[in-house]
Amino acid sequence: MRRRATAGLVTVAAFSGLLGGCASQVKSFASQEDFSSTVTYSRLFDATAAQTCEASRRALLSQGYIISSAREDMVEGRKSFQPEPESHLQMEIRVVCAPDSPDGKVSLGFVTALQDVYALKKSNNSASLGVGALGSVSLPFSSSNDAMVKVGSKTISSDTFYERFFDLVKRYLVVDDASN
Repeated sequence: MRRRATAGLVTVAAFSGLLGGCASQVKSFASQEDFSSTVTYSRLFDATAAQTCEASRRALLSQGYIISSAREDMVEGRKSFQPEPESHLQMEIRVVCAPDSPDGKVSLGFVTALQDVYALKKSNNSASLGVGALGSVSLPFSSSNDAMVKVGSKTISSDTFYERFFDLVKRYLVVDDASN
């Protein structure tokens, strides 16, 4: 009896191992977020939320960004780059402006930059012609389709990148204060 029970366990173990091999494994990644820094993506400004967002809009425009959305509490801008003939980068920056004082004269600017990477994908096509009596005849007509395919996306996490952006926003706030 003990021999039969052991053989049954071996069969069950082999069967579960076979099923485990057939199932697709989900790749796991280490946690990408640590919530340790609050200074990288935000800054305090001695200005209202609307003034901070307007200065952010001007900062983005001064660097060649196309503004896709501009409100008193949020600005979004996009810019494209082509570092190589068969690759394309697109940067999108979003600024959210929130009051940080009871009188509204101090605001927080939260900024995130997302970079999407695209690569050129080529696919060749050839034409064939079906003729009833002869069957299928391939003709030497060929064409290729080129398409940009998104191959990656990441949030920019460089302190230097954001520091430069915030410095530019501050310059536009100073110019705005001087004109009032």
